[in-house]
Amino acid sequence: MKILLKKATVINSQSNFHFQQVDLLIDSGKIVQIATDIDSSDAKVIQKPNLHVSCGWFDSSVCFGEPGFEERETLANGLRTASKSGFTDIALEAVGQPVTDSQSAVIHLKQAGQHTATHIHPIACFTKGQQGTHLTEMYDLQNHGAIAFGDFNQGIKNAEVLRTGLLYAQRFNGLIIASPQDACVGAKGVAHEGITSTQLGLSGIPSLNEILQLQRDIELLTYTGGKLHIPFISTAESVEMIRKAKKKGLAISCSVALANLCLTEEDIHGFNTDRKLSPPLRSKKDQAALKEGILDGTIDLISAHHQPLNIELKHTEFEHANPGTIGLEAMFGVLNTIFPTEKAIQLLTKGKTIFGLKSTSIAEGEKAVLTLFNPEGNGVFNTTNILSTSKNCAFIGLPTQGSVYGVIHENQIQL
Repeated sequence: MKILLKKATVINSQSNFHFQQVDLLIDSGKIVQIATDIDSSDAKVIQKPNLHVSCGWFDSSVCFGEPGFEERETLANGLRTASKSGFTDIALEAVGQPVTDSQSAVIHLKQAGQHTATHIHPIACFTKGQQGTHLTEMYDLQNHGAIAFGDFNQGIKNAEVLRTGLLYAQRFNGLIIASPQDACVGAKGVAHEGITSTQLGLSGIPSLNEILQLQRDIELLTYTGGKLHIPFISTAESVEMIRKAKKKGLAISCSVALANLCLTEEDIHGFNTDRKLSPPLRSKKDQAALKEGILDGTIDLISAHHQPLNIELKHTEFEHANPGTIGLEAMFGVLNTIFPTEKAIQLLTKGKTIFGLKSTSIAEGEKAVLTLFNPEGNGVFNTTNILSTSKNCAFIGLPTQGSVYGVIHENQIQL
């Protein structure tokens, strides 16, 4: 199949065509020609207002429902949502039932994304059943397609298990994901411990919940070596700890959730359960430190932290609601209001190498792994923008800039 993109402005700093408006001809999944004007009568022509194109976007932490919770999100609709939101590749968390702790579970997820415009890269469990006691067969899981190993949204309680895992994973260059949460600190908390939680009478989750766990995990990494990824840091102290760890030469990377960049603890006034999140929305000081960490390279990735949930898990009292928000659909429009477009695209396209995935560029001979978007146009994110089956969204009412047309991934198109 031939595809011709007409009058597309390239946003790719590694490309010779960066910021140039060109035509791109794609044949059999590869970019075969880039020029000012291309005429191809046998190609499918794609021409959109103010069309911009970048390398395909990647999100390092996405949840769907299937298997086990199909009412939240099926793989099919989740992949459609990701494609229409601009993502050609997603790292899929091990949150289904059964969890992704077996060879067959990894293979099933890999196959589900083989012939779609968005490819699935499974994150397998770090411990069997995510129980925190016995390591999974990580080497075997990686050989069958797992790109990293982590127990979703829970800290690794047993330091010896993490120590052993870090040592073992070095044999095959495996990446361990360690959520920075100490379950014993603020165990009954439902919001950031601060002025807002006090005003609302909510039990608090102190920054110490994150700081203690991260401090311990960095010390273990220092002792063992290996590679460690810290998802969803949310405090100023965490940014500084990771900054120092990187300066020491440790192989550590981290991410931040989109919500923690655009919302703060003050945004839970009114007891909006869609904004009950894990990690919780923190203070303005924390938010400023997170943005600074992104700009100076301390924070490697931004994730939508997409987590569909059943309506009954959100439509209840704030104290009893489950934490989590969907976010793929809001990612670009909201991020584009926080950072200049070029920086936003850089953040959306980086990170594959951290997870051992090959990056592409926009050049002749390269595979066509592309996101199509318009960086201009102001709006407000609302329920009509939601493509997910679940509607738990923390970003309703936030300003947006720009829109996504879709993706081209080799021979697959989703517009």
